[in-house]
Amino acid sequence: MKRFLKRLANSSQRAFALLATLAMGFSSVDVVAQDSASQPAITQDAISIADRINESGLHGNLRFLADDLLEGRGPGSKGDSLAQLYLESQFKRMGLAPLPSIKSYRQPFPMLGLTSAPAKTWKIAATDKSGEPAEFQFFKDYIAVAGQPKAKIDINNAEIVFVGYGIQAPEYQWDDFKGKDLKGKILLMMNNDPESDPKLFAGARRLYYGRWDYKYESAARQGAAGAIIIHTTPSAGYPFKVIETSWTGEQFELQDSSGPRMNMKAWMTNDATAKLVERAGMNLDSLRANAESKDFQPVPLGLTLSTTVDCEIREKSTANVLSVLPGSDPKLANEYVLFMAHHDHIGIAIDRDERGDNIYNGAIDNASGTAAMLAIAQAITESGIRPKRSLVFAAVGAEEQGLLGSKYFAEHPPIPNGKQSAVVNIDGINFLGATKDVNVIGFGKSSLDRLVDTVAKYQNRVVVPDTEPSKGYYYRSDQFSLAKVGVPGVYLHSGNVVIGKPEGWGKEQLDAWTEKHYHQRSDEYDPSWDLSGAVVDVRLLFHVGWMAANANEMQSWTAGDEFEAARKNALQSSQR
Repeated sequence: MKRFLKRLANSSQRAFALLATLAMGFSSVDVVAQDSASQPAITQDAISIADRINESGLHGNLRFLADDLLEGRGPGSKGDSLAQLYLESQFKRMGLAPLPSIKSYRQPFPMLGLTSAPAKTWKIAATDKSGEPAEFQFFKDYIAVAGQPKAKIDINNAEIVFVGYGIQAPEYQWDDFKGKDLKGKILLMMNNDPESDPKLFAGARRLYYGRWDYKYESAARQGAAGAIIIHTTPSAGYPFKVIETSWTGEQFELQDSSGPRMNMKAWMTNDATAKLVERAGMNLDSLRANAESKDFQPVPLGLTLSTTVDCEIREKSTANVLSVLPGSDPKLANEYVLFMAHHDHIGIAIDRDERGDNIYNGAIDNASGTAAMLAIAQAITESGIRPKRSLVFAAVGAEEQGLLGSKYFAEHPPIPNGKQSAVVNIDGINFLGATKDVNVIGFGKSSLDRLVDTVAKYQNRVVVPDTEPSKGYYYRSDQFSLAKVGVPGVYLHSGNVVIGKPEGWGKEQLDAWTEKHYHQRSDEYDPSWDLSGAVVDVRLLFHVGWMAANANEMQSWTAGDEFEAARKNALQSSQR
């Protein structure tokens, strides 16, 4: 059975095969080899703490944070301030202390808010001026925003070049740019990363190279005037309407953001891109097929784009809300385990929908995760029991704007990154009921897998690797900011095998939620949600963090992992 499950971890398809097996009645199997000598067991004290986490506690905090009163908790808004005040008050009520290095529950960080007004129409013409321009409509065909804080952006006759995935990865001998001069051009690029060869880019599991933020950074390093990412639902992991909501309205960045910039960042629907490429006398599917090879060369399309983006710029600020429970061990108390969740969401829309609603409440994403973090904090503080290492509870801001709060925390650490043993990140909770499976995002990356497996077996559940590896979830939530500075993290998604439901029911419900509610105004609190499964998941995450806080050694990355070098650097820096 162990060999069988190890093979399952190699692909999403095999992970679903495991789920089918579970539905037929298997109760518990080994996924990761245990090393009982180096890992602490689940203690009676820990069980007594976990038992304090219940549905009513989750519902209470979730309901308040997702209420219309908080206006969707948009960064820098009144609702954002109310959320911060609520979190600070809860931490203080529990007896948690501010971090000594900042002497406050809040770690403010300054942002720039950019509200873009792109041209409502793109007319893309042939370089040689032959034929009629191809015309595209804003919102329907494309979304465009300012790529840097400039009041007026003008792009004049910029040539459009197809650059495949837009990836430079020397460790895979992969370079989509091939040294071509792309300065001042518009780079048309595919989402995701190549997945046909399991020896390249981890096969079907998406890496950071496949993320939209990497692609814009990559284009800017080439000196491009702008970049257009081709949207497909499979490659993005969500429909185009999520782009429409997430990439319009005010966008935020850290005031001290550095690095190369370009004038415009854009998305285009697959159908519109096919029309654009057809105007060039080419075929989009053929271009995509050629881009799957290391030998790919950038393809000038013989088309140009002239457009403008007006941009309103204003300074705003938000804050991470932080607290600490000092550890009990004199030697280990200066090391930390973090429980993290983002408290923000999108805020208020500029218009009202057919229901008259203009608030993105962000109930599941992520009032629910914040409520779970508070539930863990309350259970621990009420118990009066302290672990050996110190615990930090971090409600970070502006996650929906590109992980800005956790990025600021990582780049301006109130505790040294090399003293952080692990981060337990909670971004969304299970609202479908108890599940047999534990869906671990980034399975295989760190020693935290062994802790998750220990707790899952105690709960009579089975650990499965990320069931949708091509969506790159590990790089889409706040644990990624900490990973980049070397801190191992654990992050779960809802399981799919819901107890008492037919095979496939759980996945159908989660897919439907993503299609209908993800980053939409309909992500609202529902008092009928069954949070019994969330309670089990949150207790699991508590146990993982508690065991990490009591372990003899700090947590580590799997040998050869992409973040192992950052960990070594952080540990060395903390010893100076």
